[in-house]
Amino acid sequence: MPEIRRLATTQTDFDAQLAALTAFEAAQDDGVDQVVAAILADVRQRGDAAVLDYTARFDALSVTSMTALELAPHELRAALTGLAREDRSALEAAAERIRAYHQKQLASSWQYTEADGTVLGQKVTPLDRVGLYVPGGKAAYPSSLLMNAVPAKVAGVGEVIMVVPTPRGEKNALVLAAAAIAGVDRAFTIGGAQAVGALAYGTQTVPQVDKIVGPGNQYVAAAKRRVFGVVGIDMIAGPSEILVIADGNTDPDWVAMDLFSQAEHDEIAQAMLLCPDAAYIERVATSMDKLLASMPRAAIIRASLRNRGALILTRDLDEACAISNRIAPEHLELSVAQPQALVAQIRHAGAIFMGRYSSEALGDYCAGPNHVLPTSRSARFSSPLGVYDFQKRSSIIHASPAGARSLGATAARLADGEGLPAHAASARYRQ
Repeated sequence: MPEIRRLATTQTDFDAQLAALTAFEAAQDDGVDQVVAAILADVRQRGDAAVLDYTARFDALSVTSMTALELAPHELRAALTGLAREDRSALEAAAERIRAYHQKQLASSWQYTEADGTVLGQKVTPLDRVGLYVPGGKAAYPSSLLMNAVPAKVAGVGEVIMVVPTPRGEKNALVLAAAAIAGVDRAFTIGGAQAVGALAYGTQTVPQVDKIVGPGNQYVAAAKRRVFGVVGIDMIAGPSEILVIADGNTDPDWVAMDLFSQAEHDEIAQAMLLCPDAAYIERVATSMDKLLASMPRAAIIRASLRNRGALILTRDLDEACAISNRIAPEHLELSVAQPQALVAQIRHAGAIFMGRYSSEALGDYCAGPNHVLPTSRSARFSSPLGVYDFQKRSSIIHASPAGARSLGATAARLADGEGLPAHAASARYRQ
């Protein structure tokens, strides 16, 4: 049986154990940060030449010009054309569902006119250019490409620039096909901190972007941290997480596999079950033991469950919801008969999967909502990636003569109080 913590909310040290279990130190490694800082500075100074050098060093891909590292649009289309029919249909179906969902998020400009004729409002505009980092090599995620690129296109982003490492020239056909489906405008076979630097600062060939999105390894994450402010970023993602609240009537094999679905990401992913039925918890544990041997990534799952997993006995489902809010999980499954009755109690979760048939895996690929979600308790204050991440808002202020007089008096008085006489004078000139 896999080693996993058994906890109960009645334990006197439960709060301390839960806090320790859910704590994740997101501080970056100083050694990684120093390497990344040097790479970024070099890319900023030397541009294409630096990117070519690092691509040769880290990806074993030696070419003499950036032109050789840019994927032509016809190559993306050819990858799509060459896919097996079932693969192409799956990608296209997922993209269409993601697109349909995100179209509901589009924000519009608005204005209103006050009694004196002053007009106030908000102008919503898309970003001009976005950079999309896509992991390459062994870690190839076409679903992640769709989740990042499709909302950007729905938002009206003018140009989406994809970077994807291709170690030793190995290209993933599914990723290239997904780029064609999502409408990626330009694509470069570069990765790592050097790719983030190229997007953030621009090179002779790679255009500077306004925001960088997409997952990557610790070097990519460190680079995104460092360039934030020069460009926007989506988030710094922590380990994958799933929390299942179960009433004890779902097939235990289903719940066990749902826990595995996140545990298999890496050894520090987190998979937890909250349930008021002790006997059911043991049934899930038995299912985990039975199913684990069949998992190709069993070693990773086992380590993840040992490191950060838990089976937690609660007093009731209400208490389970309260604990869930403390954890603020990336993925929350409400595997109960009446999920609508519980969802009103949930305040903090990246994505909420309601009912026994809503597996987290559906959200990862094709349900429609974005799978780029807040982790490490950041669901307390942040949201899934969406169209709104690719739009920005400008305030509109159009003062009428009457508005300038009344507002000017208020502004001047406040400016005097703050000791800013030029502000006050500017407001009084129009009274």
